[in-house]
Amino acid sequence: MSDQIAKGEDLEKQAEKKLKGWAFFGSKHEDAADLYEKAANFYKIGKSWDQAGAVYVKLAECFLKLDSKHEAASAYADAGHCYKKTSSTECISHLEKALDLFMEIGRLGMSARYCKEIAELYEQEQNLEKAMVYYDKAVDLYQGEEVNSSANQCRLKIAQYAAELEQYQKAIEIYEDIARQALNNNLLKYGVRGHLLNAGICQLCKGDVVAITNALDNYQDLDPTFAGSREYKLLSALAASVDEEDVEKFTDAIKEFDSITKLDAWKTTLLFRVKEMLKAKEMEDDDLT
Repeated sequence: MSDQIAKGEDLEKQAEKKLKGWAFFGSKHEDAADLYEKAANFYKIGKSWDQAGAVYVKLAECFLKLDSKHEAASAYADAGHCYKKTSSTECISHLEKALDLFMEIGRLGMSARYCKEIAELYEQEQNLEKAMVYYDKAVDLYQGEEVNSSANQCRLKIAQYAAELEQYQKAIEIYEDIARQALNNNLLKYGVRGHLLNAGICQLCKGDVVAITNALDNYQDLDPTFAGSREYKLLSALAASVDEEDVEKFTDAIKEFDSITKLDAWKTTLLFRVKEMLKAKEMEDDDLT
């Protein structure tokens, strides 16, 4: 490993020397770029990720001097991927530089890809607000390229985090819209019930019984088969228990559904919020009596 790093350091020094000297034939930036690229590869083999990242940044700067924006963007992306091993902050910073350049030269597909990657990094950092911002940018770019499946994957992430951040209406609108789209696609129809269940759970979190009832009516109109589904029966039972402020009935409905179809962590978290609201109302009523 140390031999590889030593080779990388030697090549990096040669590149620096090229940049300080004169170029009688060709371009000193081209020559330096070639040396930097080789140096970066040796650093990667030696697993010296910070050195590799720093050299890719120098490589990007050479390409910018040569007005090769695509190559510069790719070098910044390579820098970001090296820094991913050591620092998510540095990684994001350089992926953003790559993103800006790809946007500038009209490579929207690549831009969408890096928006999504940055969003995923913010997810890992549990910075949900920032993750949503970049997923939103990715949605616009994917839709611009008519890559609707990728756009909807990002939209579902936005809905998930919007609900976690108590932005329930935003989540509801996304889930309902994706359910509508899925109804017109034979390959995606199987997912409609799940999207409507998620939307219904977000409706429950808002605590408006009238809105919940109206939503369930709308979901039946949207998909006539939904009324016979276990998802509809769960939402209907939960809505009734919210209306009656009956915590026990609410819990039993969840247990019955969960015994056949395991609820994921996201649904469990949101339903726990609703249960806590019901408990609080129950305690208020007890205090009044």
